[in-house]
Amino acid sequence: MASQDGLTPPLLRVDGLSVAYGPNEVVRDVGFELGRGKSIALIGESGSGKSTIARAVLRLLPAQGRATGRVAFQGQEILSLPERRFRPLRGKAIGFVPQDPGNALNPVRTIGAQAEEAAALLDERDPRIRRAIILDTFAQVGLDNPQRVYDSYPHQLSGGMLQRVLIGLAVLPRPALLVADEPTSALDVTIQKRILDLLSKLRQELDIGLLLITHDLAIAAERTDAILVLKGGEVQEAGPTARVFASPASAYARKLHADVPALNPDRYAALRDPGFARLKRAAPKIEVSNVTKTFSVDGRNLTAVDNVSFAVPAGTTHALVGESGSGKTTTIRLLLGLDQPDAGGITVAGTPLSGRAPETLREAWRHLQLVYQNPFTSLDPTWKVETLIREPLDRFGIATPKDRADRVREALANVGLGEHLLARKPAALSGGQRQRVAIARALVLKPDVIVLDEPTSALDVSVQADIVGVLLDLQANLGLTYVFVSHDLALVRQLAHSVSVMHRGRIVEHGPVSEIFDRPREAYTRTLLDAIPSGLSAPQPSRRLAEAVA
Repeated sequence: MASQDGLTPPLLRVDGLSVAYGPNEVVRDVGFELGRGKSIALIGESGSGKSTIARAVLRLLPAQGRATGRVAFQGQEILSLPERRFRPLRGKAIGFVPQDPGNALNPVRTIGAQAEEAAALLDERDPRIRRAIILDTFAQVGLDNPQRVYDSYPHQLSGGMLQRVLIGLAVLPRPALLVADEPTSALDVTIQKRILDLLSKLRQELDIGLLLITHDLAIAAERTDAILVLKGGEVQEAGPTARVFASPASAYARKLHADVPALNPDRYAALRDPGFARLKRAAPKIEVSNVTKTFSVDGRNLTAVDNVSFAVPAGTTHALVGESGSGKTTTIRLLLGLDQPDAGGITVAGTPLSGRAPETLREAWRHLQLVYQNPFTSLDPTWKVETLIREPLDRFGIATPKDRADRVREALANVGLGEHLLARKPAALSGGQRQRVAIARALVLKPDVIVLDEPTSALDVSVQADIVGVLLDLQANLGLTYVFVSHDLALVRQLAHSVSVMHRGRIVEHGPVSEIFDRPREAYTRTLLDAIPSGLSAPQPSRRLAEAVA
């Protein structure tokens, strides 16, 4: 990717990069080039070395990390630079957009105070001009009311707004290189598209080189010029995006391609088929009828769920989709009896749940279980796997101690895990293993209904594919009924039989997945579907940066 004259060095050149933590080498002999205004994606699952390479480029490896090889930025070798000489480059010439704005921003300081730190990298000394530059940058990255954002604390902004703040802080000093580490993995599909559009526009308008870290091959194919496929710290495949995407040469790249839901909507068709048959003939296991829930926020009434109705036949999967704030989570809390509706009713297996006190719902909860979004926080880190799975049996006083041990092993086997993991704690498990343990914990009570709240959003696509296979296999064999909450519409198409599209507390469209996805009636549904990454090249952005926020 060197310049056409052959004299100007590439913006970033990596040769023979290896990284070790003590005796363990986690990245081996990696090399690539990136020119100004160009983009390259590092893709692979967790542990592949993507983020380690980014940290090596940024010189942010932990103290025990050691990088060897050569990393040249604008022709200057930076691995061997003393920290005092590299520090002025980080932030000003090399920007960084981290994955999680919740951890990247200080919760007890305003956005403005943190933006002033980024503005200190500018040569401008006048504080009034620096503030004007901050507000202008916030406007450029699509924040509608820059002054309000400036005055706000992180908890007062949505996830999409916080991610735009991070991008704004990264581009504020006008860096030549932007490193973006999974910048959209936890965002709604529409917000994801806006953030990726924004990065593309900023790259073109400001001639920034973009190093994008992602596990999603479809996003990489849409948004980058070149791809580097990594596994276990080694390059499996590299080259122009169009070639790698259209005809991946390595078995691992082909597996990543197969694991992307948007590229393989019918991958689990055989496992889903029994559910489609039940959709037509089975009696409803869940009935939500004209449910409304209103909260008082700052003296105002906010209707979070507005006259919502849907039914889920036994042995099928019903999905609730929509952007953040659409009412999905409140609907699930009402279904689980964690909140009570102001109007309407909910029944599960013919048993009314609405209007009952929590102490009367204990028996219902035996048959209605929840799998949380994030296994890192939903499992007690001090407990062993055996205790985590057995605890629901202990709480309900079910079976003898020996029978409980047998049921724990049965639940673990149902999710494809071996008994050798029973003595481990969550920290000793991979993300996929943790989520399987969470599913086993829900299964051990032998429930009829499982509510799945974004159960794969924190997982790589390959691990996600394994979990989806487990869920559908369990449904096919045990006749389980699922309510699946997700912002990933491509995954919904793979997993669900019916879907309700929620917008501002109301269901705007409802029906079989194939009908809604193939023939959406509502403009809002079409907007959600259009935002699904397809692997096709994204439209070229306009030259006006201001249009990035339209």
